[in-house]
Amino acid sequence: MVALTRTVAYLGLEARAVEVQCQVGPGLPRFAIVGLPDKAVSESRERVQAALASMGLALPPKRITINLSPADLPKDGSHYDLPIALALLAAMGVTDAEQLMDWVAVGELALDGRIVACPGVLLAALHASALGTGLICPAAQGPEARWAGGLPVLAPGDLVSLLAHLKGTLVLPEPARGGVAEATAGTDLRHVKGQENAKRALEIAAAGGHNLLMVGPPGSGKSLLASCLPGILPPLSPDEALEVSMVQSVAGALEAGRISRARPFRAPHHSASMAALTGGGLKVRPGEVSLAHLGVLFLDELPEFQRAVLDSLRQPLETGTVDVARANAHVSFPARFQLVAAMNPCRCGHAGDPARNCHKYPRCVGEYQARLSGPLLDRIDLHVHVGAVSARDLALPPPAEGSAAVAARVAAARDRAKARGVRANAELDGAALERFAAPDEAGRRLLLEAADKLRLSARGYTRILRVARSIADLAGAETVGRAHLAEALSYRLITG
Repeated sequence: MVALTRTVAYLGLEARAVEVQCQVGPGLPRFAIVGLPDKAVSESRERVQAALASMGLALPPKRITINLSPADLPKDGSHYDLPIALALLAAMGVTDAEQLMDWVAVGELALDGRIVACPGVLLAALHASALGTGLICPAAQGPEARWAGGLPVLAPGDLVSLLAHLKGTLVLPEPARGGVAEATAGTDLRHVKGQENAKRALEIAAAGGHNLLMVGPPGSGKSLLASCLPGILPPLSPDEALEVSMVQSVAGALEAGRISRARPFRAPHHSASMAALTGGGLKVRPGEVSLAHLGVLFLDELPEFQRAVLDSLRQPLETGTVDVARANAHVSFPARFQLVAAMNPCRCGHAGDPARNCHKYPRCVGEYQARLSGPLLDRIDLHVHVGAVSARDLALPPPAEGSAAVAARVAAARDRAKARGVRANAELDGAALERFAAPDEAGRRLLLEAADKLRLSARGYTRILRVARSIADLAGAETVGRAHLAEALSYRLITG
C-alpha cells in the first residue's frame, strides 16, 4: 500500500510542493528515505521511530520506503518529520490516508511524540492557502500560520492529540492569530548633544530611505546616532510587515507568531563572514542583508569588515535582492535595506587633530580609507563628518527637539513619496526621477557645474537628485531648488 501526505520545500521565500509517499511492502525490515534528503531529513527515521514507540506503536517488520517527490529537488530541514510520520501511520492503517490529502503538514518530532517548532511555517501556510488546503503545524506556531488568512489550521502539541482529532475523538481548538507588536521607540535624539549636522543628515536619510556614512573620531556619538534611527523611521505598513515576517519565518526568528511593525535594525559584528552577511551556508538561509529587509543594516567600524564582504553588498544595494548561487540551488532573497555605516577617519581615529595625530599622518588616512572600494562609496548617498564631542558639549542641557518631532517630519516626507508611487525617494528611478526630482533652472546649472568639478558618476548624479528630492519634501517644496541641491552636494564624498 502507498500512502501520501503533502509538505513543502523552501527555496528562498518560495515554498515548493512536496509529496511524501510511503510504501510498506514485503522484504527484509528496512526504513529508507529517498528523494535527495539532507542529513537532517535522513535522521527523521530515527525521530519518527522513537515518536511512534512512545505511543506504543512498533514499525511493521517489512520494507518501508519514504519517497520525497519531486526526487530531483533537494530537501533539507527537520520539518519533514511530521509528514513522514503521518504518511507512515496512514500506510500502517492507523489513520485515514485519503483524509490527509486535505492538509499540508510541517513540524519536527521530539522523541516523546511532541511536535516542536520549525522554520518557515508562515510560508507553508501561504502555500497551503494558495492550494486551498489546510495546514498542520506545531502548536507554538499556530498563531503564525493564522496570518496566512482563513485557511483551516491544526496546531497540535503532540502526535497523539493530532491522531485523536483526525479520528474524531478530540477536537483541537482553532489557534488565534498572533498579535501585532508596535514599532519600538529607539534612542531619543534628545540624548544626542551637539552634532546638529549629523542629526540633519540622519533626518534626511530617514525621510528618503537613503544610505548614510558617518566619519568621525572614537566617542563622537556615531553609534548613538545610528541607534536613534529606528525612533524616527515610520512603522511598517501591514503589507510590509508581512513581507518582513516571511523572511523572519524562514530564518526561524519570528517570535510567538507575532508580526512586528517595527523596522528591522541589524548590526552585525565586523568579523561577520560573507555567508553571514548576504546569506548562504550548507542550508541556504537569509543573511543579515535580508533580515534587514525594509529596515536598517548598521555596519560599525566599516573598514574593519573584509573587503570581499563589503563588496558583496554592491548588488543588493543596487537591486534590492541578493542571489545565492550554489551547485545544487539558486536562491533569491529580498534585501531592500537602508545601509547606515560608521568609521574612524584612520586606524588611530584622530586624524586631523594636531595634538593626537599619529606619526603616520596623513598617509594613514589614505591607507585606511582605501579599504573601501570606490563603487561601494558611490552607492552611499550621504557622507557626513561627526566631530569630536567635548566636555563642554556634554554639560549643555538636552536639545529641545527630540525624536517625536523629527519622526513627524519624516512621516510627512514619506507620505509625499508614497503619493508618487514609491516607498521612499531612494527608490525613484527612470521616468519617475525625471518627473519628480528634476531641479529648477538654477538648480540644474549648479548640479551640472558640480558634476564636472566632482566628476560624478551617473549613479552619483542620480543619487544626489534623490537626496535633493528628500530635502525638498522635508521643506514641503514641490520643486527641487538650488538650495536643496546645494545641501545634497554638501553630503557627498567627504571621505575623499
